[in-house]
Amino acid sequence: MQHTKSSAAALTLAAIGVVYGDIGTSVLYALKEVFASGHVPFTQANIYGVLSILFWTLTVIVSIKYVVLVLRADNNGEGGLVAMLALASQAVKDKPRLRSALLAMGIFGTSLFYGDGVITPAISVLSAVEGLEVVSEGFNQFVLPLTLFVLFCLFVVQKRGTGGIGRFFGPITLAWMLCIAALGILHIVGHPEILWALSPHHALGFIFHNPGTSFIILGAVVLCVTGAEALYADLGHFGKKPIRMAWFAVVMPSLTLNYFGQGALLLANPEAVKNPFYMMAPDWALLPLVVLATMATVIASQALITGAFSVTKQVIQLGYLPRLNVQHTSVRDTGQIYIPFVNWGLFVAIVLAVVMFRSSSNLAAAYGIAVTLDMLITTVLTFFVLRYGWHYPLALCVAATGCFFVVDLAFFSSNLLKLFQGGWFPLLIGGAVFTLMMTWKRGRYLLNDKLRSDAIDLTSFLEAVFVNPPTRVEGTAVFLSAEYGAVPNALLHNLKHNKVLHSQNLFVTVRNHEVPWIGLDGRLQVEPLGHDCWQVSINYGFKNDPDVPRALQLLRGRGCEVEPMTTSYFLSRDTVIPSFGSGMAPWREKLFAQMHRNASAAADFLHLPNNAVVELGSKIEI
Repeated sequence: MQHTKSSAAALTLAAIGVVYGDIGTSVLYALKEVFASGHVPFTQANIYGVLSILFWTLTVIVSIKYVVLVLRADNNGEGGLVAMLALASQAVKDKPRLRSALLAMGIFGTSLFYGDGVITPAISVLSAVEGLEVVSEGFNQFVLPLTLFVLFCLFVVQKRGTGGIGRFFGPITLAWMLCIAALGILHIVGHPEILWALSPHHALGFIFHNPGTSFIILGAVVLCVTGAEALYADLGHFGKKPIRMAWFAVVMPSLTLNYFGQGALLLANPEAVKNPFYMMAPDWALLPLVVLATMATVIASQALITGAFSVTKQVIQLGYLPRLNVQHTSVRDTGQIYIPFVNWGLFVAIVLAVVMFRSSSNLAAAYGIAVTLDMLITTVLTFFVLRYGWHYPLALCVAATGCFFVVDLAFFSSNLLKLFQGGWFPLLIGGAVFTLMMTWKRGRYLLNDKLRSDAIDLTSFLEAVFVNPPTRVEGTAVFLSAEYGAVPNALLHNLKHNKVLHSQNLFVTVRNHEVPWIGLDGRLQVEPLGHDCWQVSINYGFKNDPDVPRALQLLRGRGCEVEPMTTSYFLSRDTVIPSFGSGMAPWREKLFAQMHRNASAAADFLHLPNNAVVELGSKIEI
């Protein structure tokens, strides 16, 4: 029992660092940007109204929608938009058109994650370093270079993994939470009347008297829920209980106290509106607070970068991106990965964002469209999971998701007003990624369709071969094929050029499924073909690590023994030739051909031993 309690406490502490780092640093800029928008007259009543809106936004979107409802929609214990998408697509698999629409919607939402992934680290780190401007105006010129330096260091260390420093994430973020809570209490004590803003009537009154202004400022209010999607995405790492415990016991109270402390400060000193967070601190604590804030924002950014690696790997295995170089940074934790292309692609985009927008206020204008659209998509997918996956009554499904849909739509509509102020930037990134994903998916479909049309039935082919069998050589040959039951091109080339067949032959197809995990009991499907030949299907979920040699070791006891030292792996390296007049638009065919050419080697992705791989090329027109 004691061990269970300590494990739960450790997971809760870790969740504070990884899950809530982003939302925990939103106090740096959220309230400041609401008043900086210039739409809200600076009056006592408006301070109460804005604080109440912030508090009830946190309550409705984070506490009720994500922590209470969405966390229930786990896919075999996994969460996140990709897991929700797989859950929704499986729920409507008997409705092909609806399934296609939901898949496109979910993939678009996943693409927007990358747009959000650029803005969030940029605004977080920049807003933390901007605290130097409060310390002294002489530091203004150093804010931008220091921000870029911090971000560069963050991305450089990714290839080393975060296993070593990751254990400090929870304690540092907890220290940050306690610090912001203490700052809030310090000012609330002087103006305890600010706590009346907890009442929803202040928010409703503000909205009733200022409907137009209320709609406009939602674009700034949304900053208080930055990172809300992260708590669902990290479900698989920590579980529901630690995430909920961390939120209700630590994060939500700390955020509330700090926001209300900022409100109390504004009641006492309206001049503090230019940077209410840092002006809460006494002069002697300013520099240490900037350092702690920078550490907290770096941790928040780290969690997002790790999430980008994880999402990319999942999307690859679902067939929406080409294979990329995925490096494991931990022997013990398979979830700790590093993808160089994603790492440096994100870094370049973030640097571009920092240099273009130059301040957290300008970046705040770019933030919101991508994340609110993601929230809207999550709500829609949740409805279909509730209705068709869990078979709840229609009225209950509408009641459970309808309110959140209206709220999300209001936030998204408000953020559309910022489209030309910078909102186009994350949309541009998301749109580009979406184009790549859909082009790859469509291209793979056309390629596989072409392969199927030209395919030779494996069983009939082997019967014909063994009428007059070629020379058999010692060892095992593993022929990898995208199409189950079809003759691999590598086999045809091997027979044509080498004129031999190994004493034992395995025809292997790797299949990825729309579930996070497939256990060892469901890993292999084996069909004997006679003449020491077997057809093998290896099954993986989108969070499993493909490892063909390890999977083939499960054949022991099934009449087929695979010895690593005498096994060769034959792959077909297909070159795609775009053809005009069929398939996709010419520019998409060229794009697909380029993506196919630059995809990382299948051998590396499937963990095949380098010294046992034979690649045989072929050209295919699509």
